[in-house]
Order: sequence, then structure tokens, then C-alpha cells
Amino acid sequence: MKLIVGLGNPGKKYDRTKHNMGFMTIDSLMDEYGQTQMKKDFEAEYCKFKVDGETVFLVKPLTFMNESGRAVNFLMGYYQIKPEELMVIQDDLDMPIGKVRLRTKGSAGGHNGIKSIISAVGTKDFSRIKIGIQHPERQTVVNWVLTPFSKDQEPVALSGIDKAVSIVKDWVSGNTTDQLMNKYN
Repeated sequence: MKLIVGLGNPGKKYDRTKHNMGFMTIDSLMDEYGQTQMKKDFEAEYCKFKVDGETVFLVKPLTFMNESGRAVNFLMGYYQIKPEELMVIQDDLDMPIGKVRLRTKGSAGGHNGIKSIISAVGTKDFSRIKIGIQHPERQTVVNWVLTPFSKDQEPVALSGIDKAVSIVKDWVSGNTTDQLMNKYN
């Protein structure tokens, strides 16, 4: 099984904001895999389908960013998904806009959604795709992450989402995270 979780905040007011890079990546993956419907359960929106015999879940937690672990833990428990079958897509303030890094484990690095998942799942050993949103120059972090990209920044951010989609598709197709780190990092 492959559980792919995009982090973000639910609701129209947060659509296309920097903190919703994970949600936007899940939307792109839905298109790539021809999925049109998500169901609501386990405090999440998700769809479940097969790719070459592999069960794949695309997930958007509905718990808001800081409680993302609750939804992830519910799904992992119910479907008996192991941490090595989990990949989380998150935004990252410490990288330039659109830059993408794949990690197989590590600390939360100050990201509250990742902190929540580590706490709920009980391990730091799960894969994550980090998409850069850059640190703000003149405004608070909260105001920065909850606003959309500028017209100049948006194409660069979308290229990061495209790269994240490629990583996920390669992972679902059977590539290991080590192979993917060599290819994409």
C-alpha cells in the first residue's frame, strides 16, 4: 500500500496558499491518476484506487495543519498501513520557492503538521517531499504561509508541484526512496 498525504488547511479561504502546497499536489495527483471523487471519513478527504496491483491512497487531512497526525493515524490504523508505506507532502520555509527535496526520515524542522504526524504515528521514519515556499522578507511567517504566491512566484511554485507529482508517481511505480533521492535531490 501507498498512503500519500498532502498537508494543508481545508476551506476555500486557504485554497492556493503557500501552506497548502501538499493539498495542491494531491489535486494534481488526482488529475494524473484520473480520480474525480474523494470521500470524507477519518477526518480526511481521500480516494483509494489501484495502480498495477498497488493500493494507493491520496489524502487531504481535514483537521487543519496542526492536527494532521490525527487523520493520518486513523487511516494508518484502519487500513494497517506501515510507516514505510507513508509519504507526506509538505511546504518548507527554509527552501527557495519551488525547490523540492525528498527525505526518508527526520525531525519536524519546525513544521507543525509534521510534528503532529510524528507524535500521532510514533516515529520520524516516514518519507516526505518538501516543496520550498521561502522565508518571508517583510511579513510574519503566519501571514506569509496563509497568502497565495505572487504572479511571478506562482509558475516557480507550480514547477515544484510538478516535480513532487513525478516523485510520487515513480514511488507508486516501485522505485525505492533511495533511488528517488538519487534521481531528484
